[in-house]
Amino acid sequence: MSYKVKDIGLAEQGKLKIEWAEQQMPVLMSIRKDFEKAQPFKGVTVAACLHVTKETAVLVRTLKAGGAIVGLSASNPLSTQDDVAAALASEGITVFAWKGQNNDEYYWGLNQLLELKPNITLDDGADVISTIHSKRTDLLKNVFAGQEETTTGVIRLKAMAADGALKYPIIAVNDTPTKHMFDNYYGTGQSTIDGILRATNIMLAGKTVVVCGYGYCSAGIALRSDGMGANVVITEVDPLKALKAAMDGYRVMPLKEASKIGDIFITATGDKNILRAEHFQLMKSGAILANSGHFNVEISIPDLESLSKERKKINENTEEFTLKTGNKLYFLAEGRLVNLAAAEGHPSAVMDMSFADQALVCEWLVKNYKTLTPVVHDVPKEIDEKVARLKLKSMGVEIDSLTDEQKHYLGSWQEGT
Repeated sequence: MSYKVKDIGLAEQGKLKIEWAEQQMPVLMSIRKDFEKAQPFKGVTVAACLHVTKETAVLVRTLKAGGAIVGLSASNPLSTQDDVAAALASEGITVFAWKGQNNDEYYWGLNQLLELKPNITLDDGADVISTIHSKRTDLLKNVFAGQEETTTGVIRLKAMAADGALKYPIIAVNDTPTKHMFDNYYGTGQSTIDGILRATNIMLAGKTVVVCGYGYCSAGIALRSDGMGANVVITEVDPLKALKAAMDGYRVMPLKEASKIGDIFITATGDKNILRAEHFQLMKSGAILANSGHFNVEISIPDLESLSKERKKINENTEEFTLKTGNKLYFLAEGRLVNLAAAEGHPSAVMDMSFADQALVCEWLVKNYKTLTPVVHDVPKEIDEKVARLKLKSMGVEIDSLTDEQKHYLGSWQEGT
């Protein structure tokens, strides 16, 4: 089977969306031109378990243009854009993705993808890597290396490496500056608010928004909430991040205290059971619960269900839970990442950098994988700087260069006062 999508008849609509994204992604498009000439992936098979969006489609087309055999499966049951999946399938790409997959269907699609016997894996959340290491170990002999582009996935993979369980090298694309400083911060901030507003159509101005965590993603959500007129509260377990949040002008307090005053709660930590029974019981009636972390474990669904006497769908992405106390809590997008389940994910312009990183790292891995050990590696600095320079050029922004004298000064220690 070469593909399974919701409706192949949506292909033409999907192609228009991909073409729109290509216009917003000049860095990746310039890399595509280089790939078309050099064909760096001739004979290489790439298996990508990513959010199937129009931006991902631009990456897939770019890898294919460079000679790769590319397959794609969904990295989240609710994040697939069905018309985009259809468009890629119509172009001969192996695709197993449709919005609304159940857990069995999700892993069926992932395993169908792995029938390609990949040389390079691309992950959003490390499910491909985890599956290969646990249930498809026969494929390990084929894999050169992999990439991971989420905070959640990198956490999992570093744990695997620490246990000695990781069998092939991984590049942490998530951790490179042109990804986490822009995609995580600006992209997650804007798209999370977009998803919440599409699901609820509430006004943020004057509301108290509780953001759980203050990493790059959470800080971006706080920034955009503040910009929309919300009163932002941050909860944290890391003293340095909490201090940063306080000095950025936000109120910082324990989650139990924040639970009493919040109107909207947003999790983006990469950990599980952030919002749980002890917090739901303190929330005011009408509070909204949203998650922007990769997996649907940050808001405890079992706790929410056990405390409730009734639940009903308000719309496609909003569910009302009536607690036994009579209070009502509104749960968005089944606790999955609200920016993709209820909206369209990050803007194309910011994904331009993240997927440029992915494309260039793929090229680098083909040349260098034999020198790498099976641990989690950083993106080479020269790739990150290349992406930044290409992005500046596309924006019409010029910067200075160091003079020879300045370079000498920075590389010496003899000069003092």
